[in-house]
This record gives sequence, C-alpha cells and structure tokens, in this order.
Amino acid sequence: MKMISFAEFGGPDVLRLVDAEEPHAGPGQVRVAVRAAGVNPVDWRIREGQFRAVRPIELPSGVGQDAAGVVDEVGEGVEGVEVGDHVFGEGSSTYAEFAVLSAWARMPEGLTFQEAAGYPSVMETALRVIREVGVRPGETLLVSGASGGVGSAVLQVARNRGITVIGTAGAANQDYLRDLGALATTYGEGWVERVRRLGRVDAALDLAGSGVLRELVELTGDPRKVVSIADFGEPGLGVRFSGAAGSMPEALAEAVALISRGKLHIPVEKAYPLAEAAAAHVDSRAGHTRGRRVLIV
Repeated sequence: MKMISFAEFGGPDVLRLVDAEEPHAGPGQVRVAVRAAGVNPVDWRIREGQFRAVRPIELPSGVGQDAAGVVDEVGEGVEGVEVGDHVFGEGSSTYAEFAVLSAWARMPEGLTFQEAAGYPSVMETALRVIREVGVRPGETLLVSGASGGVGSAVLQVARNRGITVIGTAGAANQDYLRDLGALATTYGEGWVERVRRLGRVDAALDLAGSGVLRELVELTGDPRKVVSIADFGEPGLGVRFSGAAGSMPEALAEAVALISRGKLHIPVEKAYPLAEAAAAHVDSRAGHTRGRRVLIV
C-alpha cells in the first residue's frame, strides 16, 4: 500500500509517500480502507520531535491518528461492525491506504468521508477540556483561538449544554463564530477589554498557544479555571496543560448523537491528496484554520 512516512524528525520536507506492508486488524481492532484522514496539530508536533522525550517512537514512522473509511477486516472479539460498514475513528498511521482503528463508530447518515475524518480527535479534545476547566450550564466560557477544529467543537458542545461562549479569532472568522452561537471578538491589541465588554468570564480555554495565559488568568481571576492545549505556560501561573487523551468511544458517541440531531457541524476548510501531506502540515502549522483540514486517500 501507499502511506506517508518520515525517517527523521524535522520539517514537512521529511514526509515521504512510500510503499509499505499493509497492516492487519488485531484483537479488538478493525482495519479500514481509508477514504480520508484528519490532519491534527499533534501530527506535525510528533513529526518535529516535540514529544520524543515523553513519547518515544521508532523511526521510520507513519503519521496520523484520525480516519474515515470502509471496514475490510474485523479483528478477534469485535462485535457490532461488519466488513463494508462506513466508520470513522482513531488509530495509528492513518495517512495511508489502509489503517487499523482501535476506536470507531458508524458514520452518521449524510456525513461524507472527508467530513467524518475531521471529528475524532477534535471531539475527544473538546469534551476533555470542557470537563477539565469545570465550566457549568449558565456560566460563560472564553475560548482563545476559537475558529479551528477543536474550537468549533467546543463552541457547539458548550452551547448545547447551556454554556455561554465568548470566542476570539481573526477578523475573517467573526461571522463564523457568531454562526456557531458564540459572542465573537478579535484578538490583538485591546482584546482583553473587548472581552470584558462582552461579559463576565467564568472559565477560559487556550487552544492556539498565542501567549495569552496571563491575560486569561486575569479575566477569570483563578488559574484553576484556565486550561491550555497549546501552551505549557509560565512558571508560577498555575494554569493546567491538558495533554492526556480521554475516552475516544465517548467522544465518537457524542459526535454521532449531536451530528444526527443537527447540533454539530465542523466544516472542512481544505482537503489535500495524500501525496500533499507536507502542504497540509505547513497550512495546519500556520493556524487561522476555519474548521478542519483532511487528506483524501
């Protein structure tokens, strides 16, 4: 099969489209013929070697963890899914023609493979950080960097739970945030005062890593009410970094439920051919995404 691989840590130029042996489903797994793979910031962070001290990997290595496709192998002990089912979920080395998934769900009616591939990791992250920051119905959550995949999921999940959301993003994404039910404002000079004019902030999430942790603590009044997925923080601030994954089956189940009720939609901003994985990483790293980026296989 064809897959994207890298043999050394580095920039996007280390990614190669290579021939590789097909993987096979083990106990508790399914294999899919991949139709689309999600592009996540963690993918290029791993490729750059940012996590090698805490999460060693053997090189050469495949890339990717999210995929949508057609089941073509069912591992021992797996029930409730058959060859030919259309599923989306989480696995390993998903930038490939075939990938093994360890968590999956049937795709909701009307969802395309490209759309489905964008949901798994962002929904898991969104549910995890909403839980960790402790925001409750009737309270207000500030989301810094709200227009990307995780931000899009957070806004919709939070609004569905009766939480008011203030979102910051670039000028071009203000209407997008409002369409998702958020009170929107731009980042940049004076953004703290603009947020204050929109209302009290009970909790805050940093999804972009743009150096705003001190201001988020100032707005909430409590570092325990600030969680980041993109900034390890400044010593002494007391802000928590969320990096440990939660329950993917729970995330997929909630995604299916919300999508089926018309309460969740994360657009695909751009889809790339598998061979253009490096370009997808360049664009993902540049930020300013509205929704998701995916690879077409």
